[in-house]
Amino acid sequence: MKITLCSIGKPHDAALKQSVEDFSKRIANYYPTDWLIIAPPKNAGVLSADDLKKAEATTLLQQLAKDDYIVLLDERGKNISSPELASLIQQRGNESNKRIVFLIGGAFGVAEAIFKRANFTWALSKLVFPHMIVRLILAEQVYRACTILRNEKYHHI
Repeated sequence: MKITLCSIGKPHDAALKQSVEDFSKRIANYYPTDWLIIAPPKNAGVLSADDLKKAEATTLLQQLAKDDYIVLLDERGKNISSPELASLIQQRGNESNKRIVFLIGGAFGVAEAIFKRANFTWALSKLVFPHMIVRLILAEQVYRACTILRNEKYHHI
């Protein structure tokens, strides 16, 4: 199984890039891993929020395979613990999913088509975070889940 961490927006913030890359490399010790950064449309500044979400959805859906398991990060999703995230990842592997995609939407969220395409919607918190920080939290939590699955010492209960 491959893990793809996907975000709509600008490239990694220089201040956080090193940490995001560090956790991404750590995840790669367990699963093939990559980042897919989808740039907003060039005319994003003149689009309404709904039109922007639809344009981003069109681009995003072209990047997803039919059998990808999509975990959408959204503050209206379900709160889960780190061990529950580990279980979710393990279940995807047990079901022979080829790829699990963790998706961070655009500045205004995602279009309804993405909500419908998502297999699971996960809320990191009831708080809203800047996208660059969510990338770091996501990478760290996926790494933590990997260590939980291997009973390694990173995660303490």
